[in-house]
Amino acid sequence: MENGRLEVGRKGEAIAEAHLVERGWTVLARNFRAGPKEIDLIAARGGVVAFVEVKTRTTSSGGTALEPIRAAKRRAVVTAARRWIHENGRPGSVYRFDAIGVDLHGHRAAIEHIPDAWRPGG
Repeated sequence: MENGRLEVGRKGEAIAEAHLVERGWTVLARNFRAGPKEIDLIAARGGVVAFVEVKTRTTSSGGTALEPIRAAKRRAVVTAARRWIHENGRPGSVYRFDAIGVDLHGHRAAIEHIPDAWRPGG
Protein backbone atom coordinates (compact mmCIF):
# COMPACT_ATOMS: atom_id res chain seq x y z
CA MET A 1 0.00 0.00 0.00
CA GLU A 2 2.71 2.47 0.99
CA ASN A 3 4.63 1.82 -2.24
CA GLY A 4 1.47 2.52 -4.28
CA ARG A 5 0.88 5.79 -2.42
CA LEU A 6 4.49 6.80 -3.00
CA GLU A 7 4.14 6.04 -6.71
CA VAL A 8 0.93 8.12 -6.95
CA GLY A 9 2.62 10.96 -5.05
CA ARG A 10 5.65 10.94 -7.34
CA LYS A 11 3.39 10.94 -10.41
CA GLY A 12 1.51 13.94 -9.03
CA GLU A 13 4.77 15.75 -8.31
CA ALA A 14 5.94 15.13 -11.89
CA ILE A 15 2.65 16.53 -13.24
CA ALA A 16 2.91 19.55 -10.93
CA GLU A 17 6.52 20.14 -12.03
CA ALA A 18 5.51 20.05 -15.70
CA HIS A 19 2.68 22.49 -14.91
CA LEU A 20 5.15 24.94 -13.36
CA VAL A 21 7.75 24.58 -16.14
CA GLU A 22 5.07 25.19 -18.81
CA ARG A 23 4.35 28.48 -17.03
CA GLY A 24 7.95 29.65 -17.03
CA TRP A 25 9.12 28.41 -13.63
CA THR A 26 12.55 26.86 -13.12
CA VAL A 27 12.61 23.97 -10.66
CA LEU A 28 15.47 24.49 -8.22
CA ALA A 29 14.92 21.37 -6.09
CA ARG A 30 12.73 18.30 -5.80
CA ASN A 31 11.95 16.63 -2.49
CA PHE A 32 14.25 18.92 -0.50
CA ARG A 33 14.73 17.49 2.99
CA ALA A 34 15.57 19.18 6.25
CA GLY A 35 15.67 16.25 8.63
CA PRO A 36 12.21 14.66 8.55
CA LYS A 37 10.65 17.74 6.90
CA GLU A 38 10.28 17.83 3.13
CA ILE A 39 9.35 20.28 0.40
CA ASP A 40 8.03 18.63 -2.74
CA LEU A 41 9.18 21.29 -5.21
CA ILE A 42 11.10 24.55 -5.00
CA ALA A 43 10.70 26.71 -8.09
CA ALA A 44 11.72 30.20 -9.19
CA ARG A 45 10.35 32.67 -11.70
CA GLY A 46 11.38 36.29 -11.88
CA GLY A 47 12.23 37.35 -8.34
CA VAL A 48 9.91 34.80 -6.70
CA VAL A 49 10.91 31.52 -5.10
CA ALA A 50 7.96 29.23 -4.38
CA PHE A 51 8.05 26.36 -1.91
CA VAL A 52 5.41 24.03 -3.34
CA GLU A 53 3.44 21.36 -1.50
CA VAL A 54 1.85 18.87 -3.92
CA LYS A 55 -1.09 16.68 -3.01
CA THR A 56 -2.38 14.01 -5.37
CA ARG A 57 -5.71 12.18 -5.31
CA THR A 58 -6.94 9.24 -7.31
CA THR A 59 -10.58 9.28 -6.11
CA SER A 60 -13.23 11.95 -5.82
CA SER A 61 -14.28 10.94 -2.30
CA GLY A 62 -13.09 12.85 0.73
CA GLY A 63 -12.86 16.37 -0.67
CA THR A 64 -10.26 18.06 -2.81
CA ALA A 65 -6.61 17.13 -3.16
CA LEU A 66 -5.58 20.26 -1.26
CA GLU A 67 -7.61 19.65 1.91
CA PRO A 68 -4.92 17.49 3.59
CA ILE A 69 -2.53 20.45 3.78
CA ARG A 70 -3.27 21.17 7.42
CA ALA A 71 -1.44 23.39 9.90
CA ALA A 72 1.13 20.76 10.93
CA LYS A 73 2.11 20.12 7.30
CA ARG A 74 2.35 23.84 6.60
CA ARG A 75 4.62 24.29 9.64
CA ALA A 76 6.84 21.42 8.44
CA VAL A 77 7.18 23.01 4.98
CA VAL A 78 8.00 26.40 6.55
CA THR A 79 10.70 24.78 8.71
CA ALA A 80 12.28 23.10 5.68
CA ALA A 81 12.00 26.34 3.68
CA ARG A 82 13.92 28.22 6.35
CA ARG A 83 16.72 25.64 6.03
CA TRP A 84 16.73 25.95 2.23
CA ILE A 85 16.87 29.77 2.45
CA HIS A 86 19.74 29.55 4.94
CA GLU A 87 21.68 27.20 2.62
CA ASN A 88 20.63 28.46 -0.83
CA GLY A 89 18.87 31.78 -0.37
CA ARG A 90 18.66 34.23 -3.22
CA PRO A 91 19.15 37.82 -2.03
CA GLY A 92 16.34 40.08 -3.16
CA SER A 93 13.92 37.22 -3.79
CA VAL A 94 10.37 37.10 -2.56
CA TYR A 95 9.56 33.76 -0.94
CA ARG A 96 6.10 32.24 -0.89
CA PHE A 97 4.31 28.97 -0.20
CA ASP A 98 2.22 27.48 -3.00
CA ALA A 99 -0.05 24.45 -3.06
CA ILE A 100 -0.78 22.30 -6.08
CA GLY A 101 -3.51 19.68 -6.08
CA VAL A 102 -3.42 16.99 -8.73
CA ASP A 103 -6.60 14.99 -9.25
CA LEU A 104 -5.96 11.77 -11.17
CA HIS A 105 -9.41 10.15 -10.99
CA GLY A 106 -10.59 11.41 -14.40
CA HIS A 107 -9.34 10.74 -17.92
CA ARG A 108 -6.72 13.44 -17.57
CA ALA A 109 -5.12 15.11 -14.60
CA ALA A 110 -6.90 18.13 -13.19
CA ILE A 111 -4.52 20.62 -11.59
CA GLU A 112 -5.35 23.29 -9.03
CA HIS A 113 -2.51 25.71 -8.28
CA ILE A 114 -2.90 28.12 -5.38
CA PRO A 115 -0.10 30.70 -5.37
CA ASP A 116 0.77 32.12 -1.94
CA ALA A 117 -1.47 29.49 -0.33
CA TRP A 118 -0.35 30.28 3.21
CA ARG A 119 2.01 32.45 5.22
CA PRO A 120 4.36 31.37 8.00
CA GLY A 121 2.48 31.45 11.28
CA GLY A 122 -0.85 31.40 9.43
